[in-house]
Amino acid sequence: MRMRETTMSGGMKAVLGEVLPCTAMVVVEGLIIGLTIMASTAMARGMSPYVFVVYTNALGSFILLLYSFFFDRDRSEEPFFTLPFFLRVCLLGFVGITIAQNLAFVGLSYSSPIVACGMANQIPAMSFILGIILRTAKFDWKSTGSRARLIGSLISFTGAISLTLYKGPTIRSHSSPSLSLHKTAAAAALVVVPPPPRLLVFSSPHENWILGCALFAASSLTLVIWNIIQVGTVKMCSQIMKIISLYTFFGTVQSALLAILFLERDLTAWKLELNFELLIIVLTAIFSSAIRSSIQIWCTKLKGPYFVPAFKPFGIPYASTFGSLLFADTFHYGSMMGAFVCGVGYYTVLWGQIKDDEAHNKSDNNKNNNNNGKINSSSIDDVRVPLLEDQDSPV
Repeated sequence: MRMRETTMSGGMKAVLGEVLPCTAMVVVEGLIIGLTIMASTAMARGMSPYVFVVYTNALGSFILLLYSFFFDRDRSEEPFFTLPFFLRVCLLGFVGITIAQNLAFVGLSYSSPIVACGMANQIPAMSFILGIILRTAKFDWKSTGSRARLIGSLISFTGAISLTLYKGPTIRSHSSPSLSLHKTAAAAALVVVPPPPRLLVFSSPHENWILGCALFAASSLTLVIWNIIQVGTVKMCSQIMKIISLYTFFGTVQSALLAILFLERDLTAWKLELNFELLIIVLTAIFSSAIRSSIQIWCTKLKGPYFVPAFKPFGIPYASTFGSLLFADTFHYGSMMGAFVCGVGYYTVLWGQIKDDEAHNKSDNNKNNNNNGKINSSSIDDVRVPLLEDQDSPV
């Protein structure tokens, strides 16, 4: 009887170990798209994207600092505030927040969340191409993984070009404004009644589609550089939550200085009120700082480094579903198709990277066995470090 209960409890734990991480990541991607739509609405109502970046990261860094110093269990006594580490954290904040997030949110103010999803899926392809250019990644025509990554990169870039240049027709044609016939003593007159204001906005009313796509592509390229920097930073200090809190803080300071001095000098734009804009700032800060980071780090430790990235394209069907059902008169077939092509390219590159890593690990194991247990020093430099945070999306 006890053996049966033990077996059942073990099976339940195994099921929960598979179901809970998947459920958590699916919910996280859905919340990312929901918050992105809300952020797009806030900027459509007149909120400056530069102000949004500063306030969300300011609150987020405060939450992260409290979390990392009071709730983070990683209390390793390794050197923390060294000069090289300080410079790297400042650079992480400058690249990942000051440049990348400002580019992304300005791009969102000119386009829509479906562009954010499609362009975020360019990061693996850009990383692969940049690695070949800088000779940090090896390409072998005989390798199935390398060929898959090249084909996936081409598919991703094709999807990005399609997303940028072809919008196609809307899901539902714009409804014509209602006409009311008002008769006066003199004559009858047609009065155009404007449609009621939307609660949420999917596509920007100040749309500049090509510019928005270009800004998102530039943001993705910036995040590729950010990923390279953060790998070396984690090797210097393994306390991941503290790194996230520090680079968010430094990025906030840099973004605030840049915005106040050059990008957003209108002081009225910095005034906050108890309205929808304040709500989305608070929700984005709470979710993007402690909640998303904790879930992604937990899933990575539990399921491995490729588990979290595998869910990134899930934002595309989320955005397509919301766009088709709730914003059909402003959501285009062409942008949805282009984003899905980007997702196919993303998974192709990811599959190729997994194959390359498997072949690389197998080769390292064979070398280690041939060396009678000696560590192959060349393999240490290629150890992959999980991403600090999901920096693939504007929110």
